[in-house]
Amino acid sequence: MTHQDTAAGIDRLRADVRGAVLVPGDPAYASHTTGFNTAVVHRPAVVVAARTPADVANAVAHAAAHGLAAGVQATGHGAAQAAAGGVLVSTRAMDGVRVDAGRRRAVVGAGARWSQVIEAAAEHGLAPLSGSAPHVGAVGYTLGGGLSLLARRHGYAADHVHAMDVVTAQGREHRVDADTDPELMWGLLGGRDNLAIVTGMEIGLVELPAFTGGGLYLDAADPAAVLAGWAKWTREVPEELTTSIALLTFPDVAGLPEPLRGRRAAHVRVCHTGPEEEARRLVEPLRGLAPVVMDTVAAMPYTASGTIHGDPAEPMAYTGDNALLDGVDGAVAGAVADAVGPGAAAPAIVEVRHLGGALERRPGGDTAVGHRGARFLVSSAGMLGTADDAGVRAAQRRLMAALEPRTVGRFLSFLGPDAGPERVADAYEAHDLARLRALKAARDPGTVFRMGHTLAPAAARG
Repeated sequence: MTHQDTAAGIDRLRADVRGAVLVPGDPAYASHTTGFNTAVVHRPAVVVAARTPADVANAVAHAAAHGLAAGVQATGHGAAQAAAGGVLVSTRAMDGVRVDAGRRRAVVGAGARWSQVIEAAAEHGLAPLSGSAPHVGAVGYTLGGGLSLLARRHGYAADHVHAMDVVTAQGREHRVDADTDPELMWGLLGGRDNLAIVTGMEIGLVELPAFTGGGLYLDAADPAAVLAGWAKWTREVPEELTTSIALLTFPDVAGLPEPLRGRRAAHVRVCHTGPEEEARRLVEPLRGLAPVVMDTVAAMPYTASGTIHGDPAEPMAYTGDNALLDGVDGAVAGAVADAVGPGAAAPAIVEVRHLGGALERRPGGDTAVGHRGARFLVSSAGMLGTADDAGVRAAQRRLMAALEPRTVGRFLSFLGPDAGPERVADAYEAHDLARLRALKAARDPGTVFRMGHTLAPAAARG
């Protein structure tokens, strides 16, 4: 294709879409190609700042017609891997949220953040199955499975999707639900952006008469013992309680609570779908694991749920990985302690989430979310942009290698920018992986959707 052909194609695209069409050098180009993880640098040939589903359809059709890759940059954490060339669709302007209280559902646009959905649902005494960070985009989070604060009680967010509006690899708008296209519905919920671009989603909401959340911060002089004690405690807790434990060293800086400044601590994140007194009774045994540094567990409105984990909202450079485990034993606890301790070559932030409960049960509609029998999820984040980025990545690899004997798979949404095809495949059980690859070959034979964590289509049979 000549430069003149390319320019003419972009001119036609500009005439067809309502949103902006941007190329490198345009003033707004950088604002649409920069996501939460600043280590992921996108350099697409074209950015379409979509305002409508038709804009998305025209962008994908343009990519397909010119043999280009197409991908999506939504709000929140955005695309997980860098885009080089191709057409990047920015959906941040498509951020509508509408709640149907009578049916306990919400219709959310591709660019809507969980904070918007949480606030809109709360007006009706309802809550979405949002995650720890309210600034994350609702649609992308859900397509990756969606591990919510209420996960053990209500399962994955993907299990509560009723319908989706999508744009196919052929650039056509399509309504997907369990009746109109059950196979694509299944593949998108857990397969993320491999099969289509989702422009809108109808999700279920839950009633939440009482909610208790907060953090129990324990001294982590012996992090392995604290982690092992927490893991043993999780064996007896009910589904109404979802917890995780993060091991980290807090910097000695102004703005942090005085008890945490400069301290190594185990932060137990508590989410309970019940009254405060019941939550406190359930977590009381944890107080015996180590001295309590700070306790913020209290009844709260779900609109304050973002304070439980306290995830940073400002963009940063990092790499991440994760492992779904069948259990936490002494070796796992020791490996995690080594990764966060003072002797670590490149200290990381490591969180272990308790799974099980409703996460194990497959809903009637089914999804591609894999490894539902996993008991725990270990995720690690290493900060980049220092003098030793290679050391950060090497430390993360060592942790994942140490966890391998108990590893049953990966969680797609927590894979970092360094994850290759084999890592992505680990997010699925073998039969689901084969089914997804067959679906990819049928619905996207030209592999138009090949940005980010993509799956190879099944090979054609001769």
